Amino acid sequence: MSRIDAVCLGETMAVLTSPEALTEGSRLSVGTGGAESNVAVALARLGHRAAWVSRVGDDPFGRIVIAAVARSGVDVRGVEVDPERPTGLYVKDTAPGGAGVLYYRRGSAASVMSAADGEKVWSRGPRLVHLSGITPALSARAAALVEYLLDRRSGDGALRSFDVNHRPALWTAREAAPVLLDLARRADVVFVGRDEAERLWGTPAAEDVRAALPEVPTLVVKDAEHGATCFDGEDTVFVPAPPVDVVEEVGAGDAFAAGFLSGLLDGLPADLRLSLGHATAGEVLRSRGDTLDRVPDEVARMRATVSSESSSGSG
Repeated sequence: MSRIDAVCLGETMAVLTSPEALTEGSRLSVGTGGAESNVAVALARLGHRAAWVSRVGDDPFGRIVIAAVARSGVDVRGVEVDPERPTGLYVKDTAPGGAGVLYYRRGSAASVMSAADGEKVWSRGPRLVHLSGITPALSARAAALVEYLLDRRSGDGALRSFDVNHRPALWTAREAAPVLLDLARRADVVFVGRDEAERLWGTPAAEDVRAALPEVPTLVVKDAEHGATCFDGEDTVFVPAPPVDVVEEVGAGDAFAAGFLSGLLDGLPADLRLSLGHATAGEVLRSRGDTLDRVPDEVARMRATVSSESSSGSG
């Protein structure tokens, strides 16, 4: 297999959604949802060679998940089909009075990912490996896999990206806080929400998060509609978030991570990486889907400007 820009590893589930609160006879639509595959899809939309590594069950939901991610241009050859365990499932019951998000992922195919799946990551020779704090909450084996991917430094040259992504439905803040802090400290690039960091580590401001993670080369602290701060080595850059008419928030954080990582892969400075993150997140916030379906106009304009400046400066 040829080298690839980014490999994203993590569970993607089938998603059942109802436009109304769930009752007997509710009509459900079937989709897909997974933080790491969302990042892979967005990176592919943004023109990068991206792959997704995971496991799904040998069932209709697994086939739906693989087909949906592959249609977006993501390489899915590293996805294993498990003949014994099911594809993870979650139900979105988000209408007024609904139950919210209901997970059915205990014992799923992805929960038994192991170091063998890690070897599928290295076989692609990635420039970047993207992981999240969701995977270690799935099982002890999955947690060991994330540690393995973050710790292996045998000259592969890949950057490790880690989105903290604490999911309270999977584990409490008390359980997750020390584990996620330890994993974040091993990464090259870390994404965390300001409110999420405060809930986990008692760090109310971006500077406090930096004090908790001083060894991370590139730390991005997102503060919802206010903006995002990037601590890049000794430099600190804040870029405010442009106003957005929000339709649904699910998937926006993944789109932000993909936009930022796209800029990182392209060698752009921190302010432009943050702007790309805001632009891609805004596109998802304005839609009902979890993934980036099109390249935002702002991204195309930014790239055209950067290309023009590079061309004029090369003469």
